[in-house]
Amino acid sequence: MTQKVGAQKIGIIGGSGIYQIAGLEDAAWVQVQTPWGAPSDDILTGRLAGREMAFLPRHGRGHVQSPASVPFRANIDALKRLGCSDVVAISAVGSLREDFRPGDMVVLDQMVDRTVSRPASFFGPGCVAHVSLADPVCARLSALCATALRQVGAVVHEGGTYLAMEGPQFSTRAESRLYRSWGCDVIGMTAMPEARLAREAELCYASVAMVTDYDCWHEDHGAVDVAAILAVLAANAGTAKAMVAALPGLLPVGRPACPCGCDRALDHAIMTAADRRDPEVLARLDAVAGRVLT
Repeated sequence: MTQKVGAQKIGIIGGSGIYQIAGLEDAAWVQVQTPWGAPSDDILTGRLAGREMAFLPRHGRGHVQSPASVPFRANIDALKRLGCSDVVAISAVGSLREDFRPGDMVVLDQMVDRTVSRPASFFGPGCVAHVSLADPVCARLSALCATALRQVGAVVHEGGTYLAMEGPQFSTRAESRLYRSWGCDVIGMTAMPEARLAREAELCYASVAMVTDYDCWHEDHGAVDVAAILAVLAANAGTAKAMVAALPGLLPVGRPACPCGCDRALDHAIMTAADRRDPEVLARLDAVAGRVLT
């Protein structure tokens, strides 16, 4: 029998074009303080079809955070601190494949991290830890997202590799062609280190990519055009919001233990001996790693 481990609370991280979700009962914007600073914005909490939800706009309302300035550690800490067990992250991407067309949705299963300037871990000197990231998303939660997308009529691709670039500029043609040669399927600027941090925080994490363009490799589409992206983004945002509305009806009663082990990622990850751990570092880890450090 599947073990029940408590209530399931879903955190939604909205990417470009998604700055709020409608239909929440008892909706309230909540300010959350974290040891890693302020998150991108206040967090919208409430219930959707009877399920506890928390929504965080990754770039802040009004899109005030660039990809590199997003406070990824504070965002993940804040969602965990609010009691989220699962996180569905939504982002806009360029396609590196002919058959991943603008308007399509991709439920990702792999990532390549090419970011260079972002803190990528909650751990470090004073408390060292190493988690497995072989499969950077939760297969169970990803499958639920794919089902929800199909229910709302989206064109869905299950599985895809996301190339996380630093930005904020888009790719050169040489870079775009290189990433295609690596076998990457879509390209974006925000899924990393977000997925890394979600794993360290023992959150089930799914990444849903909204295709807006063909990057700049496609001979028939030319360079990335922001105006064209915004037009596709508006339609994609509607699909993503419909997916979020469909999710509660697919969730089981209670919170089953994750078959992927996401909720136990820290079981054997802490390397620093208990008597050598820095108390100040441990204090910062109270939300993300309290289960294994107390």
